[in-house]
Amino acid sequence: MIGPNGIGKSNLLEAVELLGSLRSHRCSNDRDLIQWDTPQALIRADVGDGDRLELELRRQGGRQARRNGKLLDRQLDLIGPLRCIGFSALDLDLVRGEPALRRQWLDRVVLQLEPVYADLMARLNRLLRQRSQLWRQRQISSGERHALLDAFDVQMALVSTRIHRRRQRALHRLEPIAQRWQTHLSGGTEALELHYKPGSRLDGEDAEEPWRLAIEEQLRQQREEEERLGSCRVGPHRDEIALLLGGSPARRFGSAGQQRSLVLGLKLAELELVTQLCGEPPLLLLDDVLAELDPTRQQLLLEAVGESHQCLVSATHLEGFGGGWQQQAQILGARELRPDLKIG
Repeated sequence: MIGPNGIGKSNLLEAVELLGSLRSHRCSNDRDLIQWDTPQALIRADVGDGDRLELELRRQGGRQARRNGKLLDRQLDLIGPLRCIGFSALDLDLVRGEPALRRQWLDRVVLQLEPVYADLMARLNRLLRQRSQLWRQRQISSGERHALLDAFDVQMALVSTRIHRRRQRALHRLEPIAQRWQTHLSGGTEALELHYKPGSRLDGEDAEEPWRLAIEEQLRQQREEEERLGSCRVGPHRDEIALLLGGSPARRFGSAGQQRSLVLGLKLAELELVTQLCGEPPLLLLDDVLAELDPTRQQLLLEAVGESHQCLVSATHLEGFGGGWQQQAQILGARELRPDLKIG
């Protein structure tokens, strides 16, 4: 998709991302995704062997998901037919940005591998909201509050354990692939390490029951601090993913070029892992990212994608795309970008 900024290229890619993962990398509120003068938005796509997916967003809240015309009881059941991985200029903040960006990146990886993860994250966010609201309710007694928190702790410990385990497992699978890409990108001069630092103190082996009990106890111990600060201090929302180059944090000590190479290597590792474990390559969404990479990294990305992945690419011009890419691509300009667009 070629054309100036502001014609809807990124909107189209974001719509595909929403159908594939139920999430947007750009914003978390559905109201921000709906045209300001309309009450709702509808995303519809025919994928694969005739699967029709629909997702309706409503300004007043709530979503409706349909598959082949059937209203789904759970949005989660929409995930699967359209696996996609996005790579945009925003991803270049993955290394130097706040921990939330690295958590979101890892969450997107886990979601591609285990769609049930979307339900776990929704439950965690709901529990965190309920805890926060509970501290603001001054009309209930201290005894009632702590009885409710006991119930929340049990639920949150279980959900947190399952999120921690899935994040750790995904990062463990990603690390050797990312290390190989980093070796290639750096000419073998930089050793990469990925460290999962959970927002709960987790000792010993990956085991659900010991971790659940440990988190439940930590939630009880931090209540006084939680009441004072107004936020829960234990759980997956406090996780950090440490990215080390040569044993040093890439966020603090990596040059701009090293950080961009690291992000590129992580995205290529993500693409490779999802292809390996899911049995087929995901759809790749490249949102004006080539403009942020130097010619060497541009060429590496295009070569890695090759002919094995279907890609939706947005750019302001064709410079940087080799002749082979242009010959096999369906090139769309501003006039072709319309609601009934057919790709492929």
